[in-house]
Amino acid sequence: MCNSTQWAAVSGSTRGGRFPLLAPHELSDQQRDLYGAIAGPPRGDGPFSIVDETGRLNGPFNALLYSPAIGNAVQTLGAVLRFSGSLPARTRELVICAVAAELESAYEWYAHSLVATSVGISGAELKRLHDGGIPDTLSADESAALGLTRALLRGTTVGPGIHAAALEHFGHAGIMELSVLVGYYRLLAGILAAGDVPVPPAATGEPHTRPTDPHPTNTIITTQGE
Repeated sequence: MCNSTQWAAVSGSTRGGRFPLLAPHELSDQQRDLYGAIAGPPRGDGPFSIVDETGRLNGPFNALLYSPAIGNAVQTLGAVLRFSGSLPARTRELVICAVAAELESAYEWYAHSLVATSVGISGAELKRLHDGGIPDTLSADESAALGLTRALLRGTTVGPGIHAAALEHFGHAGIMELSVLVGYYRLLAGILAAGDVPVPPAATGEPHTRPTDPHPTNTIITTQGE
């Protein structure tokens, strides 16, 4: 039988995937600064768990600690996109969930389906995105954003019609932001895939997600109900 220290080591190596979870007391000064930037507000106040019960970072955030200079640049870009961008919250989360669904990134879907619910995206809309479609309840600008997202994910060019629709609703600055948003979450999905990082056990207060496998990595979590 494992004692508490041994169990924490086993749990950390499993729950971090190929990136063993780093405990706060193990961190260098540079890693500790990055940890604080990630775990603190506003990111740490969101609807999904940034840290586990022992204070270790979840998901791609733990992986970023292994290269703190690059990790800090990555998390800074993510914070700007999520908390200082110009896109409406619904549009942003629809795009992120579409990236997660397209790339079958279970952790991204786990995290951002929760954020999506908190900004008014319904369970039915999430299910449609999860199934690879575009919900018919979206506004014209949201549909244009998802059209651009799909073009960026599925091809090497963006057709003139898709670009024109995005330009009409978002302008050049909005197209820039949407393109970087898609690229950023594609980057995180790549880190998660390389590390085979699993979805953490569902935390209290997150009852509307359910794993389809006891240890999901490449399996998407779907959202129940509205």
